[in-house]
Amino acid sequence: MMQAMKCASGVERLEQAIGILHARGGSRSSEAVYVAGMGAPSLAARRGARALESRLSRLTTPRELEERQRFEHDVHEGLSRAPKSLPSLYFYDARGSELFRRIMDLPEYYLTRVEREILEQHGPRIAAPFAGSPCDVVDLGAGDGAKTRILLTHLGRVGSQVRYIPVDVSEDALLTVLSACEEELPWLDAEGVVAEYAEGIRWLAGRDRSRRRLVLLLGSNIGNLDDEAARAFFRSLREALCPGDHVLVGFDLVKDVGVLQPAYDDAAGVTAEFNVNLLRRINRELHGSFELGAFRHFATFSPVRRAMESYLLSLRRQTVRVAGREYSFEAGEPIHTEISRKYREAAVSPLAREAGFVEVGHLFDERRLFLDALWRVDAGGERD
Repeated sequence: MMQAMKCASGVERLEQAIGILHARGGSRSSEAVYVAGMGAPSLAARRGARALESRLSRLTTPRELEERQRFEHDVHEGLSRAPKSLPSLYFYDARGSELFRRIMDLPEYYLTRVEREILEQHGPRIAAPFAGSPCDVVDLGAGDGAKTRILLTHLGRVGSQVRYIPVDVSEDALLTVLSACEEELPWLDAEGVVAEYAEGIRWLAGRDRSRRRLVLLLGSNIGNLDDEAARAFFRSLREALCPGDHVLVGFDLVKDVGVLQPAYDDAAGVTAEFNVNLLRRINRELHGSFELGAFRHFATFSPVRRAMESYLLSLRRQTVRVAGREYSFEAGEPIHTEISRKYREAAVSPLAREAGFVEVGHLFDERRLFLDALWRVDAGGERD
């Protein structure tokens, strides 16, 4: 009982750190999109998804009016700043999700392919600590779950009694993930949690502690945070877990700008359309008057911040109305829409140590473009 109380004690602090993730906007890997060649669920699976609603725990009740009010508030707040900004959280309407599916299929976009390679190659090592024992796989921002299913397969092969718990604010995304799991991994025990990350972890902290946890933060979600916020996030996550639990975190690594730049500004212009689509959504949902042709996508790498940054540049002096308010733009004035931090390998180990995790290993793709870090929680904060 005392150990369970200690494990739950950090959940309140986790809530604050995870709030930063949501405020900054989820990474590109956080939405429900379907990727060619990556085990996407069939049409039949998606049509049957509604039958799986009994496997959902709803900690967040969708309220369309409240969501619109939050969208309007965030847009007004961002456009009132200097410099102006818009949260990348709002990229993913239906068209945005479809455009991102196309981005993930582009030859320039390496991130999904290389992390898939890591999970295929190093899956047995990740699964080994859970061989023959009960394990809850908690997937924060599950998306379509395609990469996670690679890891779930490896856990099944080593005899782990797996319970898969994807956590996402999108009920439709979770139903699709559960349907795909039922189709591809019929042996798997799976249940979804409709919640913000903090709510989901609060719920899990009170669950059966006889089952160890493997918490996943795949893709480059952590790249949305600056160094201070990332450290706060990991400290709070550590406090919410117990000895024997593991965490697998994706870090996109610093690399040649010739590789980075095309991934965020592809030759076909799909990423540009993805960025401009945010203005289209504002026009549709908030009665905006953005002239789409009067803004241009611009992506650049900041060597100081070690980050790819995306903007929408005003091509001329203009005034735009959004939900009854007016915003003036000078020619060349940017709207910041996305940041994706890139890490040096040497910067990953201090994040683990400062948060109180023990490093198990750094797992790379063949070209060392991406790193999945596997960390463990030890009793008493012991180190290897």
